[in-house]
Amino acid sequence: MVKYTLPQSPEIILNVPGKDSAKARDKAMDQLMELMDEGKLPTDLAEGFSSQQLIEVKEAATDTTSDEDAVTQAVQVLSNLATLKLKVQESREEAMAVRAAIDVLFTDKSVSEEEITRIKEGFKALKNFAQVNLRYQEARSKAEEARNILDRALKSAES
Repeated sequence: MVKYTLPQSPEIILNVPGKDSAKARDKAMDQLMELMDEGKLPTDLAEGFSSQQLIEVKEAATDTTSDEDAVTQAVQVLSNLATLKLKVQESREEAMAVRAAIDVLFTDKSVSEEEITRIKEGFKALKNFAQVNLRYQEARSKAEEARNILDRALKSAES
């Protein structure tokens, strides 16, 4: 069922079976002509009116749908947080070892070529950890709201 209205008279609703199409708009125009013939149309359409000027009336989405979408999105945000937390934990130890080794570059102490090579090879692990950690921190702040959404949804289930 598709519903149409007129820009000049939004209180008039024309119900037509099917989807929005040229045929459905023609049927709505037939209904509109009947209303005009019966004198039930409060608007004067003396300037002319075409089926293309009909406005399709869409049903407003229910609040439960948007609440369900919010819960689904909240779960996805929390799942992402859990994945990032694991990645941070897995890469932290190696990255911190590389980070500690970097300090030797800022001293006057002599460093072997092997130590420099080991530090350079560790940069990738350090970079990966730093990037994942930043994403984790950002996801954690977003997850606070997700947790609140879930708490509200769970609280309403307890009532």
